[in-house]
Amino acid sequence: MAFEKTKQQIQKMIDDQVIPGASYAVLHGAQVEQYQVGVAQTQPTLKPLWPHALYDLASVTKVIGTTTVAAQLMTSGALDVQRPVHDYLPAFPNREATVLNLMTHTSGLSGYIPNRNALPADELLAAIQQLPVSQANLNHRVVYTDLGLILTGLIIEQILGLPIQTAVTDRVLDPLHLPYATFKPQTDQCVPTVYSVQAGLLQGVVHDPKAQVLGARCGSAGLFASVDDLVQFAQFMLGQRPNEAVLDQKTIQGLYQDWTPNHRLRRSFGWNLWRLTPDHQPIIFHTGYTGTLFMLDRETQSALIFLSNRVHPTVRDAQFLPARRHLLAAWLADTVTFSLD
Repeated sequence: MAFEKTKQQIQKMIDDQVIPGASYAVLHGAQVEQYQVGVAQTQPTLKPLWPHALYDLASVTKVIGTTTVAAQLMTSGALDVQRPVHDYLPAFPNREATVLNLMTHTSGLSGYIPNRNALPADELLAAIQQLPVSQANLNHRVVYTDLGLILTGLIIEQILGLPIQTAVTDRVLDPLHLPYATFKPQTDQCVPTVYSVQAGLLQGVVHDPKAQVLGARCGSAGLFASVDDLVQFAQFMLGQRPNEAVLDQKTIQGLYQDWTPNHRLRRSFGWNLWRLTPDHQPIIFHTGYTGTLFMLDRETQSALIFLSNRVHPTVRDAQFLPARRHLLAAWLADTVTFSLD
């Protein structure tokens, strides 16, 4: 198996000190290669990486968890994604934005919540449900926001009577037998994120401030997982490890297409989309703020799982974001070789 451009770019990110380390896997068909490069942390002391290390997945939680449960409920008829959000959450003032708008980031949600990170969970959720919708953006523009998946999590809670993270555990993590994935990790099993002399090391606690406040009711972040977990989830999404109790193959296949209202805005149901060539089925992928990237190409049966703690010891967007774009491009270039075989 190749993926040489991918491996070289990840090593370059280590060598250039863009990230302290990474655990990653590349998949093609039945072949799986896993690697650990770099270190787990540099501050306050240097620590090596270890097998099965748990990473804060950040927004990759959206697709592993909330999106999968939403797709389950949509398939069973318990969730009608064409219905207005207001039908499920009456406190939501707009009566046009639909659940599908939330899932494709075309809802036009906007607005600022004062003292957001200092609010208790109930007040924060109430404030999120009161946010206005930009009519200019509704249905016409993708504006990525955590708030849509938080609202979707509340809708799922209304349907199932369970906090979204409990629903994800019961309906996704446990049925797929993911060995380490959890919303309640043991600290010493987790690769740390940020560090400062004043606050110390953030380890085993979700990095996202909204997720810290909302806890089990947060559908946008909060999941910790290892490369091993995401390899199994990737195999499930590629159809190699079917589990009809979680999602049937028709539903999974349907995720590899544009779900936006005009079908031209390159967002799937919860996932982002990339098309290699006009004839190639779109690739689905998602990124996470902490330094995670998950890419799936069902047509060539290929995947990239990239877990890093790029926010350690501090956030360095100017270095990381261009490097991640190069990594995405490297994996796509490697994947093209499989599509030409």
